[in-house]
Amino acid sequence: QVQLVESGGGLVQAGGSLRLSCAASGRTFSNYAMGWFRQAPGKEREFVASISRFAGMKYYADSVKGRFTISRDNAKNTVLLQMNSLKPDDTAVYYCAADRNAPGTDGAEYDYWGQGTQVTVSS
Repeated sequence: QVQLVESGGGLVQAGGSLRLSCAASGRTFSNYAMGWFRQAPGKEREFVASISRFAGMKYYADSVKGRFTISRDNAKNTVLLQMNSLKPDDTAVYYCAADRNAPGTDGAEYDYWGQGTQVTVSS
């Protein structure tokens, strides 16, 4: 069982930056690939970024590529999402998720989810 808690969301103007953090419970964090997803009101949940167990593989949605960076620190049981050059379309609730297998782009494949943190980008 893994518990995930996101933090770092907030209100920022377009062009600004935020860093989201996800803290995981337990001492088996390195057994999980990690991902970030987001969901805006009235829209489907969408993939943002993912990272493999030892950070050898990273994947990004086309919409955030070049602006967002995913990283992890297995010793601290944390995964981060650095978000730069934010746009109003980035406004959503952001969720951290853990996958026992590969760092895929399909949210249905992930085993554990955090409660989410709100990111709002103003014009």
